[in-house]
Amino acid sequence: MDLHATYTFTAPRDQVWDLLMDPAAVSSCVPGCDGFEPVGEDCYAATLTVAVAAITGTYRGTVTIADKVPTSAFRLIVDGQGRVGFVKGDTHITLRTEGTGTAVEVSAVVEVGGTIARVGQRLLGSVGKMMMDRFFASLQAKISSATGV
Repeated sequence: MDLHATYTFTAPRDQVWDLLMDPAAVSSCVPGCDGFEPVGEDCYAATLTVAVAAITGTYRGTVTIADKVPTSAFRLIVDGQGRVGFVKGDTHITLRTEGTGTAVEVSAVVEVGGTIARVGQRLLGSVGKMMMDRFFASLQAKISSATGV
């Protein structure tokens, strides 16, 4: 499944970058994130609970930040397993200045397998997009509360 979106922030690019590189801020914005602990440089052990249709699954795996170009771009590589299936993802995130704010472009290729994919196949794209939207809305709220904008 491919997911693409652009999110606009009212803060300058370096501030958005700093927040995206802050593990505590990121984990608090991810819907269903039950754990996010460092296991190496730019690598985290993550636990995430996701519901698709009538199936709820808890996934444990790794999130790796790669190909960093400070304040401009990076990749997130996700590899997780759970009782109801697996998820693998490769996401490219690009930040660009837009006026006095920042545009964040997200392009993800996600593979989901197992029971959760078979039962919720038609819903996976919309659930993935909804989770992405919620993450970036929560990130914007953090920026707004920090800047008062």
